[in-house]
Amino acid sequence: MPCQHIMASPLGLPAAFPFFCIKPEQNEKIVRKFYPEEYGPVKNVDPIGNSPVIIKKDLLEKIAPTWMNVSMKMKDDPETDKSFGWVLEMYAYAVASALHAPWDLDIGKKFIIHYTYGCDYNMKGELTYGKIGEWRFDKRSFLRGPPPKNLPMPPPGVPESVVTLVKMVNEATANIPNWETE
Repeated sequence: MPCQHIMASPLGLPAAFPFFCIKPEQNEKIVRKFYPEEYGPVKNVDPIGNSPVIIKKDLLEKIAPTWMNVSMKMKDDPETDKSFGWVLEMYAYAVASALHAPWDLDIGKKFIIHYTYGCDYNMKGELTYGKIGEWRFDKRSFLRGPPPKNLPMPPPGVPESVVTLVKMVNEATANIPNWETE
């Protein structure tokens, strides 16, 4: 699958996408095996994974060895491996990041738009989670070819991130030469 992250604005400090499937506080007993109490409460382990992350190379160089070691320790621990399953690497990254604490916890505006899931809304701007909406943007709709120019804008009431995503796609398609023939 092609890249599914769009930079929405310039970034100075690291930023990462919060995932609903990463729940350090709900898994405190397991997380504590790798995130000792002297580092603070488990809530300091952000619900992030290793992608999407925007981080400077020097900070990643500090985190990467810890991430690898935590990943291997988690994989070697049967309880952790079974509990975390396919998100084990994401938990390992979250723990490694918390151990190094490079994040700005007050970043204000969002910097990354992660469009893995379809954006489905009714015309009132309400999310129609789990079913195709009256208004829709889903990258999977364009598996056989690129999206057309001038995608319709979402209805009023949808999150600003969805509006920004569609604006950015429209801006890109308007400015890429020969887009319709690609």
